[in-house]
Amino acid sequence: MIVVTEAEFEKLVGDALDAIPDELYDLLDNVVVTVEDRHPTEQLLGLYEGVPLTERDAYGYGEFPDRITVYRLPTCADAASREEVVEIVRVTVVHEVAHHFGIDDDQLDDLGWA
Repeated sequence: MIVVTEAEFEKLVGDALDAIPDELYDLLDNVVVTVEDRHPTEQLLGLYEGVPLTERDAYGYGEFPDRITVYRLPTCADAASREEVVEIVRVTVVHEVAHHFGIDDDQLDDLGWA
């Protein structure tokens, strides 16, 4: 397992968000991105919780933001190097942001992002 501190991992997630093209990043709506050590019951790298933009009505979506969580410890456990941690974080962030835009796992798999 590659050891990456919480602060370093948060920076990697921030870097992955910064790499999203501005025209897509500007379309993110009412979503917060967090980092946690691990999901309480499942072995996940990331999780999107919310209502995708494609499913919201014309008046928007409640007061609570959607949430994207990236999990540090499973990511570090899956990686063989620090460079691989960076790549897993990048793919995970893109994958979860895609869910916010209404892209499902089958579509992500077809696009090579599953």
